[in-house]
Amino acid sequence: MLDKVLIANRGEIALRILRACKELDIKTVAVHSKIDAALKHVKLADEAVCIGPNPSPQSYLNVPALISAMEITGASAVHPGYGFLAENADFAEQVEKSGFVFIGPTADVIRVMGDKVAAIKAMKAAGVPTVPGSDGSLSNDPETLRSTALRIGYPVIIKAAAGGGGRGMRVVENEEALITAVSITQTEAAAAFGDGTVYMEKFLQNPRHVEVQVLSDGQGHAIHLGDRDCSLQRRHQKVLEEAPAPGIPEDARQAVFESCVKACIQINYRGAGTFEFLYEDGHFYFIEMNTRVQVEHPVSEMITGVDIVKEQLLIASGRPLSFKQEDIIFRGHSFECRINAEDPVTFMPQPGTINAYHAPGGNGIRVDSHIYNGYTVPPNYDSLIGKVITYGHDREAALSRMRIALDEMVIDGIKTNIPLHEDLVRDEAFKKGGVNIHYLEKKLGL
Repeated sequence: MLDKVLIANRGEIALRILRACKELDIKTVAVHSKIDAALKHVKLADEAVCIGPNPSPQSYLNVPALISAMEITGASAVHPGYGFLAENADFAEQVEKSGFVFIGPTADVIRVMGDKVAAIKAMKAAGVPTVPGSDGSLSNDPETLRSTALRIGYPVIIKAAAGGGGRGMRVVENEEALITAVSITQTEAAAAFGDGTVYMEKFLQNPRHVEVQVLSDGQGHAIHLGDRDCSLQRRHQKVLEEAPAPGIPEDARQAVFESCVKACIQINYRGAGTFEFLYEDGHFYFIEMNTRVQVEHPVSEMITGVDIVKEQLLIASGRPLSFKQEDIIFRGHSFECRINAEDPVTFMPQPGTINAYHAPGGNGIRVDSHIYNGYTVPPNYDSLIGKVITYGHDREAALSRMRIALDEMVIDGIKTNIPLHEDLVRDEAFKKGGVNIHYLEKKLGL
């Protein structure tokens, strides 16, 4: 078992990791920027180290400072959480070369899955369904571009191979706009990601965003923990998630589960991961793999009883998976609402001091949050300040509990997006299940 883990993150995910470490009797090191000295996990950790000023590049993205903190404290491993350096292959490689354990996949796997073109090739080889596309990066030859687009069929979407988070994408409706769109996307990709490689895919008109949670030990064993629906999004950022995804035919569901497990074994994946798909008309289309724990992992935990972060720690300790697929029993339904410190109408961040905080409670209600009365939300980082998760024996029961939880929750002193969630969980189309990825933006008039 790992003896001491450095938590290279902040906020609710850092607290989540700390709690999992405590359950396994692993000592913890919290690193923080100057402004984050009062974070809850910093106060609860066995040791705390300030790694720099408030800007992320000088603290949470400062690789030398993180490696030094591990050396000074005698930590044996680092958990990157999500965001920041969680999917940075160079960081993972440097951690391992420095003699420490990176709690996640190998650097080589992170690189392959971080390159969308390479990832699609790897998934095709493993039998994972993919979106019809260019089968590789695009050239600058106009005739080749036109013939590729005609083969795929308009509309098409041009994507940056190194892109993510909704950046580096451009939809092309017809041949007249194609050449210019490719050129602009290449230029933007080079500026944003340092890599101008782009590829082309069929643009699906009204898909849902459905993802599959997996665990793999890098020793030839892998399992899935079912799927999640993450279709309620604004500007490609998830707002509300649920598990399992409603209205998916069981044969389609099982087929994609099996392909994801096979892919994990084939690429020798290690740790927790998520296969993200667009789902339309009964078909799954792979879009990317996230090589880390996801913000929305709690809904999968609620319907399976598996602690995903603890499994990450056990796998990183060199242990085989704690579960076989036949051990995983899916029960009930779960929702997660992301609570952000932002204006619920304009979505502008709302940093400031929380004067009063009351977390909801009751049967089937879980809150993952680092905030407390008197906590000041800084302006330097992502606006996520917590997650409300509910569980019920079926979808209706879980949704009813979410309505109760949101109505009970009190955060005074700053604006939050709780009013938006209160509206969404009462929305008639959402209550029926299966809304597409464009639904929320259309509802908001964006």
